[in-house]
Amino acid sequence: MLREPQQERSRTTRRRLIEAAMDCIGERGWHGVTVAVIAERAGVSRGAAQHHFPTRESLVAAAVELLGEAQLDELRTRAAGSPGGSSRIEWVVEMLLTLYTGPMFRAALQLWAVASTDDQLRDVLVPLEARVGREAHRVAVELLGVDEAQPGVRELVQATLDLGRGLGLANLLTDDTRRREQIVREWARTLESRLAGTEQV
Repeated sequence: MLREPQQERSRTTRRRLIEAAMDCIGERGWHGVTVAVIAERAGVSRGAAQHHFPTRESLVAAAVELLGEAQLDELRTRAAGSPGGSSRIEWVVEMLLTLYTGPMFRAALQLWAVASTDDQLRDVLVPLEARVGREAHRVAVELLGVDEAQPGVRELVQATLDLGRGLGLANLLTDDTRRREQIVREWARTLESRLAGTEQV
């Protein structure tokens, strides 16, 4: 049996630590997470964890980067399944309004809350969230097939993303699926009416 090259083992360990950090933040919150807790979750020694990430903050910064990439990957994967025809707008709305649910969004919220009073974490988080937001907006415009040069279009697209975040927050404490389904249908009808005639040519 061939031994895994040292460089590949190192990358694998880093990835496991970063993924464990995201899981732990989502489950325990920022204040319940230490390097030791993350190392145990990842199945590596505390010394090995600190070799790659000397502090909790350095590990969380790497986790934030991965979290952003994971959010973008999920968005692109969902976008690849876009249907055609009259159901397209409702499908796009449903995709965007459910993007902000699940463990990744829960972990992101934990970090946002801490970043509101932690300058170091905020400096890491703000540019990443801006990049994720720009990409989500770009994909939404592309899927809806609208022209942002038309008055009100940009604001409607952004309102859809903001609505998704709000519904994701509401879903944290109780299962909000039924209410979200009703809102998806109503918001899709609103967009169909408001966006008529704004398609890209």
